[in-house]
Amino acid sequence: MLSVQKLDALVARHAAVEAELATNLDRDTFVKLSREFAELGPVVKSVKALKDAQVELADAEALLADPKTDAEMVRFAAEEKAQLLGKVVELENKVRLALLPKDAMDERSVILEIRAGTGGDEAALFAGDLYRMYERYAAMQGWKVELLSMNEGTKGGFKEVIADIKGKGVYAKLKFESGVHRVQRVPDTEASGRIHTSAATVAVLPEAEEVDVRIDDKDLKIETMRAQGAGGQHVNKTESAVRITHMPSGVVIFVQDERSQHRNKARGMALLRSRLYDMEQQKQDAARAADRRGQVGSGDRSQRVRTYNFPQARVTDHRIGLTLHKLPQILEGPGLGELIDALVANRQAVLLAAEGVT
Repeated sequence: MLSVQKLDALVARHAAVEAELATNLDRDTFVKLSREFAELGPVVKSVKALKDAQVELADAEALLADPKTDAEMVRFAAEEKAQLLGKVVELENKVRLALLPKDAMDERSVILEIRAGTGGDEAALFAGDLYRMYERYAAMQGWKVELLSMNEGTKGGFKEVIADIKGKGVYAKLKFESGVHRVQRVPDTEASGRIHTSAATVAVLPEAEEVDVRIDDKDLKIETMRAQGAGGQHVNKTESAVRITHMPSGVVIFVQDERSQHRNKARGMALLRSRLYDMEQQKQDAARAADRRGQVGSGDRSQRVRTYNFPQARVTDHRIGLTLHKLPQILEGPGLGELIDALVANRQAVLLAAEGVT
């Protein structure tokens, strides 16, 4: 049963935050309250819709209970009650889902990192397949993908590729993709038709902002150099590449662009903030690991999360035991949405069960 007091408190908090945002606030407080206001908005909208439906239901029941109500109005009230009962149940479920604990970074854009694992050239080719899959899925969602850096494989694909995916709620969807992705297929160079198994790791890092991670300038070593690889004469003549070393953590970021050293530094700092934020979250996750067993999306990248079997055109997500025989559709994007939706639904079911809701 939903707590009326809790729902009223949420509506009151939403109004209070709205009023506070209209006052003079420092930057950090304004950012923090803006996020809270945006998060409370959909919940409060659902709560108000539920309250309205409950009032209408009570009115219909009052008509049915009143002996003075004529026969025609009774029929009307009975039909109205049947419809409103279904509406109230639907809205209660919607509110329950809206009240589930959320990751503070769910609405953020992300840094996507894909690295070839075991399997040599085949792993690099598979890493390329995964990158294109996420590109297509992002395009379907209306997100913007910007390539930050890449290290191509000798026969195609990527040994490593890093991209920025910008949009609303990107992390909420893609956070379940972190982990080891395995592929089973016959390489083009395999004359005997033997199936090879390769792997690639995927890391999805929420894009951290300055208010999330404080970085002291004295902890940074910033070097500029000539960019590597293709790009024309400009690449060879201008020190546009930037390498940033965060000395306390040992994290090294290298970003190169054909034109702007300033832009590379900004990109590098954004990637550094996301890496440092992710490292801190990993520490917290490890400390809470015993309480989080069985939950999807714990961030443990050592686990094998999914297998892509080309000969049988099937994809299996091992965390929820879901197998779909539609590998081409998944690699093209639409099928990936089905997998992600299943993971999100499973996560919600786990959280609802933890609250005693079936």
